[in-house]
Amino acid sequence: MSVPFVLTPGPTYISNEVREVLGRELSNPDIDPEFYEFYKNVCGKLQRFMKTENEVLILAGEGILGLEAACCSLTEEGDRVLVIDNGIFGAGFEDFVKLYGGEAVVFKSDYENEINVDSLRAFLERDHNFKYATLVHCETPSGIKNPVDKICPLLKEYGILSVVDSGSGMGGDELKTDKWQIDIALGGSQKCLSAPVGLTFLSLSGAALETIYGRKTPVKSFYCNLAAFKDWYKNKWFPYTMPIHLIYALDKALDRALSDDFVKRHSVVAEAVRTSVKKAGLEIYAKSGFSNTVTAVKLPEGVSLPELQKIVLEDFGILVGGSLGYLENMVLRIGHMGENCRPENIYRLMAALDYAFEKTGAGLKCSLKDTFREETKKNGFKISE
Repeated sequence: MSVPFVLTPGPTYISNEVREVLGRELSNPDIDPEFYEFYKNVCGKLQRFMKTENEVLILAGEGILGLEAACCSLTEEGDRVLVIDNGIFGAGFEDFVKLYGGEAVVFKSDYENEINVDSLRAFLERDHNFKYATLVHCETPSGIKNPVDKICPLLKEYGILSVVDSGSGMGGDELKTDKWQIDIALGGSQKCLSAPVGLTFLSLSGAALETIYGRKTPVKSFYCNLAAFKDWYKNKWFPYTMPIHLIYALDKALDRALSDDFVKRHSVVAEAVRTSVKKAGLEIYAKSGFSNTVTAVKLPEGVSLPELQKIVLEDFGILVGGSLGYLENMVLRIGHMGENCRPENIYRLMAALDYAFEKTGAGLKCSLKDTFREETKKNGFKISE
């Protein structure tokens, strides 16, 4: 089986340097005292990556585990929770809140734009009796980045804890956890960090920990119970066996990310992608809040997503993503995050898309790859053919 070049918006392409770490000899993470020091050190790197001094944990499970664990650990029967919704993942938090007995109140916003902070402020002036609020930093299906830097301080004005899903934003888009007063910030290994799928990481503010530890009723889960990690370092004990090989790979991926001007590279490539798409006569789905990590491009009339994907995969060996839910078969998503987000990789994809759009009968106004090369060159990036 040949492995395609993965340029999807997560999981992302994994570098050879990170893959090689998976072959290291493994110890027993339950009883090896050195592993607890290693885990603590990796959490320290995540603190730098997330710009926080809050406690950071790494959980054994794909990114959705973190979202559920946050809601599970905070929610008690009857708690009112504000679900800020302008996309598929924003809306999805409602299910987690209800699952653990909470009352979800949805603030629904335009799915084509970033969350309107003034509208949210007006809503909160009328109703702000919420234990916590959930929101998404970058809505991966639509490529919309939300103004977390304004929303979380606004929530704090009303004493509302914030749970932020930054799975596909963190790293590519700026995230300042402490400065923006985020109580629980959530990330995943397979997005901008370009590590293997299988890990969630999150930061917990003092207020979030106080709320979790001060519950009146037990958490309705074992695996999703963040309180179970209390004093893990002092006691040299985890609630379950840690996937040591995945944490080795995450550590190496963090080294790569922290040694790079990560946000700048993502910003340059993202802007070049958007310029190329628009000059070619294609339409970007988002009308505001453009993400540095993923761009959703509306398909021209008569162009089939499966056919486009098949051409790109069979003729160029590249795996490219569509979307889901209401956007299924409506958009093509360009995942310019993590290891994907290197000019030479996206240039390769643009060349493939030039060919694929021509083959499907969609006439572009100009070449995607040529525009992309010129736009990145303006910012000091050279792409060789």
